[in-house]
Amino acid sequence: VQLQACGGGLVQPGGSLRLSCASTGFGDIIGWFRQAPGRQREGVSCITADGTPFHADSVKGRFTISRDNAENTVYLQMNNLKPEDTGVYYCATGTFLFGAGPPLSDRHFRSWGRGTQVTVSS
Repeated sequence: VQLQACGGGLVQPGGSLRLSCASTGFGDIIGWFRQAPGRQREGVSCITADGTPFHADSVKGRFTISRDNAENTVYLQMNNLKPEDTGVYYCATGTFLFGAGPPLSDRHFRSWGRGTQVTVSS
């Protein structure tokens, strides 16, 4: 499985970006993770095969994840961006493993794409 994320860039606080992730084939769960300098990677948003979204508390109400199964593409719409949203964003896919933790645990994700940089700064 190959994943290609794009759509990152530099945006001012309060601005918006839409990330997209194209794949040769998705598993039953697709997620976005991010890693800021000096910090551990964290789960941001994910979506299951039936379209159920999950978001980290820090992005609820601001980020929306969606998937286009026909195009094998997943999107992350990010609104009202904050400086703390800065980081490298990665998309990943895998199989939801019962007992392996919440949906945003990286234990569910086996295939990872290269990241795209998001910088929120004035």
